[in-house]
Amino acid sequence: MQKFGVFVAILSAAQAFAATAQTDEDAFVEANILGIFYHELGHAVIDIESVPIFGQEEDAADVFSILFIDWFFEEEAALELAYDVSLGFWGEALMRDAEGFDIAWWGVHGPDEQRFYNTVCLFYGGNPDMRDDFAADMELPEDRADYCPEEHDMAAESWGTILDDMEARSDGAAISFIEGSGFAADIIAAEITLLNDGMQLARPLAVAIRDCGEANAFYDPEAVEIVFCSEFEPYLRELAAVLD
Repeated sequence: MQKFGVFVAILSAAQAFAATAQTDEDAFVEANILGIFYHELGHAVIDIESVPIFGQEEDAADVFSILFIDWFFEEEAALELAYDVSLGFWGEALMRDAEGFDIAWWGVHGPDEQRFYNTVCLFYGGNPDMRDDFAADMELPEDRADYCPEEHDMAAESWGTILDDMEARSDGAAISFIEGSGFAADIIAAEITLLNDGMQLARPLAVAIRDCGEANAFYDPEAVEIVFCSEFEPYLRELAAVLD
């Protein structure tokens, strides 16, 4: 498994994951806050670093998120995160079906079930010798599992080059947490501190927690800003209940 210098340099600090989580629900919510933040950070990096994307940008951001988890955390913490982040997609599919909504085939995101299996596959493929139980628990079909190490390596080669460049940059810009309070804000602000210790962007990036009127998170390229909506935390707690 390949780890890039930025992650190795701050690996011990990253083990603070779940330190604030007092319950299984808290751990699930924290994991998915991180997974969503990494997804939006992927969109920001694509924009700021002018990363060429051949295909759906949402898929590329999903790949960025699970690779971050694979590289950023030691095995035990990464495994806990991967379970919860993957199950977050499965929970969304269960909630969608329970509420009678159709799959939005027209949407920019793939179906939740496919995002679940893609996430499971990429994480499994990063260390298949140690993650057989994970693949079995998530019922990853053998026909897909056989190709997951290759899928992971291709994704790692693409994103790894970008991350190496950001690590090596000496005159770049930082990520700034500019607004927000509460559980999600504490997690994201702490994560930003760790990231700034290991990498620099071509332009400054702002991150804020704000009321949006819906459970959402997004990257605004005009403002060069990630917004994590305050409504997302209670929504994630609903998802945890659906999966119980």
